[in-house]
Amino acid sequence: MSDRQGSGAEGRGAATQPIENLGARLKRARQESGLALREVARQLGVSASFVSQMENGKSTPSVATLYSMAQLLDVSIDELFSGEHQDGARAHSPAVRDHGPAPDGAAEPISRSALGSPADAWPHDQVRPRISVTRPGGRKRLEMDTGVIWEQLATNTGADLDFMYIFYPPHSTSTNDKRMLQHAGSEFGYLLEGELEVTVGFEVVILRDGDAIGFDSSTPHLLTNKTDKPARGIWFVRHPHS
Repeated sequence: MSDRQGSGAEGRGAATQPIENLGARLKRARQESGLALREVARQLGVSASFVSQMENGKSTPSVATLYSMAQLLDVSIDELFSGEHQDGARAHSPAVRDHGPAPDGAAEPISRSALGSPADAWPHDQVRPRISVTRPGGRKRLEMDTGVIWEQLATNTGADLDFMYIFYPPHSTSTNDKRMLQHAGSEFGYLLEGELEVTVGFEVVILRDGDAIGFDSSTPHLLTNKTDKPARGIWFVRHPHS
């Protein structure tokens, strides 16, 4: 599909059709999941009117909101954009109860390189609750195409902070192409198990269980597990004020 928009009514129709099709597929997936519109809005931390606008093709969800909605509705991103649908063939994306690798048939992994900053990973509640409690099997979860998994440990951190559990399978790295990541903010991590090689600029640090690290995320960085055992940790990512 061309990125160039045509002129006149024909061009406007071509531009709006993908959004309308996506909205219709989102609505169908929601109805098949048995979730009410307001319940979807509540779990995503957005308004019911925004969900309605998405389903009607009047608003386009962000990448983070789309991934969260796909997980909530138990549907793959590919299905939402391709329109393919077969009974029993939808991708299943249960949360990982033991924090291990996702089972076969899990939700379509995403590219860490394309995600950009972790600030784009989760939709943030418009009104933050006083208390956030998340439990194994019920947390928002993202799986990267490298096998790396993030789980959101608190939903009331706001847009300035992310509190995450991270899982690096054996011989995995932050990006498939080994490209170093760079975004505004700071990161602070504590390794619970395993070993991670953390490259920040020209410095390389080896973290083992019990070690902690903090660094400026605007410096190019990369996390790699070069061992035969998984690495698990707790990560805080601070984002600058917009």
